[in-house]
Amino acid sequence: MLREITIKNFAIIDELNLTFSPGFNVLTGETGAGKSIILDAVSLLLGGRADTTVVRSGADLAVIEAFFEIPPGTFRERIQAIIAQESIEGEAEDQLLLTREVRKGGRTVCRVNGHTVNLNVLKDVAEGLVDIHGQTEHLSLLKPASHIDLLDRYGGLWDQRRAFSKLVREVEAIRRELHELTTNEQVMRQKAEMLAFKVQEITGAKLKSGEDEDIRQEAKRLGGAEQLADLTAEAYQAIYESADGHASAADLLSQAAAAAAKLVKYDPNTQELADLAESLSVQVEELARTIADYQEGIEHDPTRLRDVEMRMDLIANLKRKYGAETIEELIAAGEQAAKELQQIEHSGERIQEIEAEEARLLAEIGREGASLSRERIAAADRLSRAIEAELTDLRMQDARFGVSIEQGDDPNGAPAGDYRVAFNATGIDQVEFLIAPNLGEPLHPVAKVASGGETSRIMLALKEVLSRADETPTLIFDEIDSGIGGRIGAVIGQKLWSLSTEHQVLVVTHLPQLAGFADAHFKVEKRIEGKRTITDVMPLEGAGRVEELTQMLGPEAESSRQSAQEILNYVQQIKQAAILPG
Repeated sequence: MLREITIKNFAIIDELNLTFSPGFNVLTGETGAGKSIILDAVSLLLGGRADTTVVRSGADLAVIEAFFEIPPGTFRERIQAIIAQESIEGEAEDQLLLTREVRKGGRTVCRVNGHTVNLNVLKDVAEGLVDIHGQTEHLSLLKPASHIDLLDRYGGLWDQRRAFSKLVREVEAIRRELHELTTNEQVMRQKAEMLAFKVQEITGAKLKSGEDEDIRQEAKRLGGAEQLADLTAEAYQAIYESADGHASAADLLSQAAAAAAKLVKYDPNTQELADLAESLSVQVEELARTIADYQEGIEHDPTRLRDVEMRMDLIANLKRKYGAETIEELIAAGEQAAKELQQIEHSGERIQEIEAEEARLLAEIGREGASLSRERIAAADRLSRAIEAELTDLRMQDARFGVSIEQGDDPNGAPAGDYRVAFNATGIDQVEFLIAPNLGEPLHPVAKVASGGETSRIMLALKEVLSRADETPTLIFDEIDSGIGGRIGAVIGQKLWSLSTEHQVLVVTHLPQLAGFADAHFKVEKRIEGKRTITDVMPLEGAGRVEELTQMLGPEAESSRQSAQEILNYVQQIKQAAILPG
């Protein structure tokens, strides 16, 4: 729950620090005092859209920081899993600190437990912490598209609906592939021709791994055959053939070895020298023979050189054409093209496979959709009875509430008996809430029948019913009493107070009868300091509460003060009566 919030330089708020009660909190004050601005700050903190206009005039930075206590259970486990994954642990598992900064230039900074995070992480952590029900949420009740979500939330059908959505995604993927295979026949034929040419060109080249390097070396040898022959002849002549009456290197080394051998007779210590001379003489003989063998192997083959150069050009052109850097990549490209060509050539078989898979998925969608629809019908009956009971408490005892659940025909939809029904990710149903506010009237869509005050009461009834199965720790209502008179203000106050036994509740209200049920009452007012407007919030107790309720009741000071005290006395009796049986 939201225990403490600090707001600095936000709109007309200079600096506020509020500590909320775990139970029923009420904010009152004149219109324009800044009550809704506080809720706007909470919304921004939870990941709402940042607007630089919220930065207070004259300031460079707006800061909203809030401390939450997290109840044990799956909700805390979900948050802790995100915190552990992002390494943003705080001091304790049951505590969470969120911070949002908006700079005048437009840059925003998000922090969780003092660690800077991106906006998506902040939203993930904050999801489900607070449910803000502002005046715009009244309008959601008038939008039939939102009704199926409310019903599924009440019926606990989200897991079943999520499984159904997975089936829908699968059939959509199948249909996209089928569409590509059946409607792009000309494109596929052209692609097949291109792939066939590619396969023929690459496989026809009979490429071998590493071949490009081998033929490059061969081309280098063939191109330099004349130079190789001249150089080897020069080397052989220097080693083994005398010229111009001079001894060859081999002859000179042989003479040196013979002389060194004679040295040993006179000095045995020269044996090592003699051995080295003999070894060099033998090695130069071997070198000469090796050069001669290499010389014999030198090819003077212009035809082979031309063939090798043509092969090199072919490989280079194929690499360039198909974006490959190596022979291996070219071979892989040919294999991939052959695979794609085979798929296209067997597209008829693939179409049959896809159509069979589509039929299987549609049948499963039909079965699961019907099962989900049956669960919704049962949930709708329970929801209708629960809301009618709440509406009775809210002085709409003659009202009847219903849920329309219908299916639409679609020749391409899921099978349902002898016909096919339309479906989407939510199921096969079209859901709409119906209301008959007065006795004897037929049920009609809520959007067409309910007045402003009735819409508020219906939404409050929905919130009351749905919140029983809701883990959201904190519920915020911004002027839930819109369009409602003081006669049922006490009833609404009691409803919201009872809701606070399972949730922390924050309410912005103009009804004194509702405000009287607060466990913690805050007065929001604005004042002029110098030439600046500043919003202040004061916690009220005792005489302060009486005075605020008096002001809310009207101008007749003495009678209003008496009525204010009577409201508080009445609330005290109601609360004691509710607590004592427990």
